[in-house]
Amino acid sequence: MKTIVLGSGIIGTTTAYYLAKAGHEVHVIERQPEAAMETSFANGGVLHTSEAEPWSRPGMPRAVLSWIGKEDAPMLLRLSALPSMWQWGLDFIRNCGVERYRKAVLVNLRLANHTLSLMDDVRKESGVEYDLMQKGTLKIYTRREALDKNVAESERQREVGLIFEAVDARRCVEIEPALAPIEKTLVGGIYAPPDEHGDCHKFAVGLRKYCTEKLGVTFHFNTEIKRIVRSGDQVASVETSAGSMTGDAYVAALASFAPALLGPLGVKVSIYPAKGVTVTVPDTGWPDGPSVPIIDDTRLFGLIRLGNRYRCSGSVEFTGWDVTPSPARAQAIVDNVIGVFPEFAKCYDKSSAKVWSGLRPMPSSGNPYVGPTQVKNLYLNCGHGHLGWTLACGSSHLLADVVSGRKPAIDMTGLTLATHA
Repeated sequence: MKTIVLGSGIIGTTTAYYLAKAGHEVHVIERQPEAAMETSFANGGVLHTSEAEPWSRPGMPRAVLSWIGKEDAPMLLRLSALPSMWQWGLDFIRNCGVERYRKAVLVNLRLANHTLSLMDDVRKESGVEYDLMQKGTLKIYTRREALDKNVAESERQREVGLIFEAVDARRCVEIEPALAPIEKTLVGGIYAPPDEHGDCHKFAVGLRKYCTEKLGVTFHFNTEIKRIVRSGDQVASVETSAGSMTGDAYVAALASFAPALLGPLGVKVSIYPAKGVTVTVPDTGWPDGPSVPIIDDTRLFGLIRLGNRYRCSGSVEFTGWDVTPSPARAQAIVDNVIGVFPEFAKCYDKSSAKVWSGLRPMPSSGNPYVGPTQVKNLYLNCGHGHLGWTLACGSSHLLADVVSGRKPAIDMTGLTLATHA
C-alpha cells in the first residue's frame, strides 16, 4: 500500500520507518531540506518516563496568569496570542483538573515505556549514532514540600510502570558528583534509571538515511504542503509546491500545523504551538560537569550533556507561530543554570552559544493524537507537545500497526481521536 507521511520531524521520520518495515511503499513530504529541522532540531534531548506529566495540570492556569509579563517565567503567555488560542486555552483549562491530569499521565507513561522497549532494536537494526547515554534522569529539589508532593505523584505512577528512586542529597551526589558543591542546599531528588538521552536531530537524520538506503522510503524535501484534498469520505490527494501527490493512505505528522491543514477536512485536533528555547555550548570549559541529565524543580531548567556539548532548556512561550528566540528568555535559562552550577559560566559565551527555539505542538489534553480519523484513509500522529522525542518510536510503531490492520502493541485508549479527552 502506498502511504504518504506528511512531515519529517522525529514523528514523521519514525512513522516512515515503521510503515516501511510493515511493507508499505512510503513517501514523506517535508518543506525543509532535511529531516528534523524544526521542532525536533535542538530539543531537550531526554527520553524520559520520569517526565510523562502533561502541562495541563492542577494549578497551572493560575500560575500562567501570575507569570504574565515576566520574561523569566517558565511559561509565558503573550497577550497578543490570545485571539488565536482562546478555544485551545479553554480546552487546556478543562483538562487541568486532578482526574483528567492523572489519566493523561498514565497514557503518556504507557507510551513512553513502549518507546523505551523499542529503542534497542531500532539502534541495532539501523546502526544510527546520536550521542546516546543511558544514565537515567535526576530531578533535584531544594524544597521539602515540592519533593514530597512529587514523590507521592511518582508513587501513583509506579503502579503502571514508572521505575524511580526517591533519594536523599547524599545519594544525589553519588549519582551525579557534579552536584557536590550544592549538596547542602538539596533536600533530595527523584532518580529514574531507565531514562535515556541523546541528540534527537542526529537520530532522525540517521534514521532517515537508513530508511532511504535500506527500506526504500522516498523523502520529498523542499516540498511545501498546500492543501489536503478530501473527496467524499476519504483523502484524494495532497497539493504541494511540487504538484499533486496521491496515495492509498495518508498520515498527518504535522506538529503545530496539524489544525490548519486538518480543519478543512472536518478533523478537529486541539493543538497549539508553544515556543521552547534551548541553549547549547561546548563542554571544553567544564569537562567535569554533569553526565546525568539534571532537572531542577526549583529553578525549572534542564541540563544535559550531548557528546561534547551541554544543552540547557527550561521555558516555554505562547506567542503564536513566531519562532524567533527571545534573548531575554535564553539568558534567564543560562542564569538559572549558573545559579546552581557556577562552572557552567566557563562554557558560556553569549556571542557563540547556539540559541534555538522551536514550536512544540501542545495538545490541550496533554496526550498526542495517534490513529484513525473519520476520513477513512487519513491517520494522525501529531500533538506530542514537549514529549515528541520521548513518545516518537512508540506512537509511530502503534500507528504502523493501525494502518496495517494489525492489533496495536499496547492499549491506545486516550490516544485515538475517538478516545481523546
